[in-house]
Amino acid sequence: MKRLVFLLALFALSACNTVEGVGEDIAGGARTVGNMIGN
Repeated sequence: MKRLVFLLALFALSACNTVEGVGEDIAGGARTVGNMIGN
């Protein structure tokens, strides 16, 4: 039972990091496009 809880917690943390990483990728792409338009 403890192992299942540990795996679920680990999966939840990895999912959060994935979502955060995607958000950073989108923000980085938006900045790049903004810099191209601005210059």
